[in-house]
Amino acid sequence: MISNISTSDQRFPLAEGEGIDAIHQNPVYSYSVTQLEDDSGITGTGLAFTLGGGNDLVCQVAQRFAERFKGCEIEEIMSDFGTHFHALAEDPQMRWLGPHKGVVHLALASVTNACFDLWAKKRGLPLWKLLLELTPEQFVATLDLTYLEDVLTRDEAIALLQDQHSTRSQREAVIKDGYPGYDTSVGWFNYSDELVRENCKKAIAEGFSAMKLKVGSADPDRDIRRANIVREVAGPDAKVMVDANQQWNLPDAIKICNRLRDMNPFWIEEPTHPDDILGHRTLADEIKPLKLAAGEHMPNRIIFKNYLQSGSLGFVQVDAVRVGGVSEFLAISLMAKKYGLPVVPHVGDMGQIHQHLVIANHIAMGHEALFLEHIPHLRQHFTQPAVVEQGVYRTPMEPGSSSDLIGLA
Repeated sequence: MISNISTSDQRFPLAEGEGIDAIHQNPVYSYSVTQLEDDSGITGTGLAFTLGGGNDLVCQVAQRFAERFKGCEIEEIMSDFGTHFHALAEDPQMRWLGPHKGVVHLALASVTNACFDLWAKKRGLPLWKLLLELTPEQFVATLDLTYLEDVLTRDEAIALLQDQHSTRSQREAVIKDGYPGYDTSVGWFNYSDELVRENCKKAIAEGFSAMKLKVGSADPDRDIRRANIVREVAGPDAKVMVDANQQWNLPDAIKICNRLRDMNPFWIEEPTHPDDILGHRTLADEIKPLKLAAGEHMPNRIIFKNYLQSGSLGFVQVDAVRVGGVSEFLAISLMAKKYGLPVVPHVGDMGQIHQHLVIANHIAMGHEALFLEHIPHLRQHFTQPAVVEQGVYRTPMEPGSSSDLIGLA
């Protein structure tokens, strides 16, 4: 049973220029860490991602949530985790601080992810394999589908997983071959044009055929120039994405996205405020056939549901260290599958947990194995850092979710 609970505020300053976008000018990549130790000495580690300020507040709430699991067996918890998730998210007092967003929901992500990590370690399995070994009923029992019943009921979720089961073998090659990645670090916002050019050449040499540039400059001409540099270096067949990190208002987004047409972006990410669902719908209509991607700042499954209903997104970028953890990530992935949209996660965890989740998405749900964001800036802090070779994530085989940090394992 779970005998010891702790939380930890872990902050990692970045090298000059790294992580900077049009909005976030002084990021400190940080994790609110929850650790659940059982009486056999196995520890589950859960991460929630912040940019530094307030990380300690998330830890305080995570400690409060995690205390509810003290004295419980992890197998018993996970056999009906959806119910436990719901109870924590609907805490009558803490809910007032959200609901389902902000500090309290990030804390829930940290605790949720610790539970999944401990579960996988207890079974001696990497998280992706544990998820694939669950029956559809067991899989759905880990999810809270409340407020989704108008688009995805429990029975529909089970049926979706059952429908994909007979074709799983056709998708299992990804375990051996690895999952494609894309380089998101070629063009951080403050990098010079020349450094962007050199980083693109480096990414191509390292095997990446997809890469992303930060945009959202005060002068749109700078964005257009830099986007064309990436396209020029990457060539016409590469997938080039641009990311405004919510910088534009809607009129500016329409103008600038239309100016980006000539360099053929694979997607335009976070063009405007993440709560403006109707604005995204308008923008999507105005810039067809260009596609929008978003999800990094969508805090819960209900917001994702509304985006899916609006038809405004081309790519779903749910992040398991931003929403309520692995459980809510999987619920959103099931919804996206129903709506026929690909899931390409944002990786606040630096791809550590998500390398497991995209394999489960692909094999269990039938999602396309498109690619997974690659950000290498914190890999030296993990005991089992994600391995990316020739632009491909190599499948992790160690038990757990690859979340253990050096000094906390």
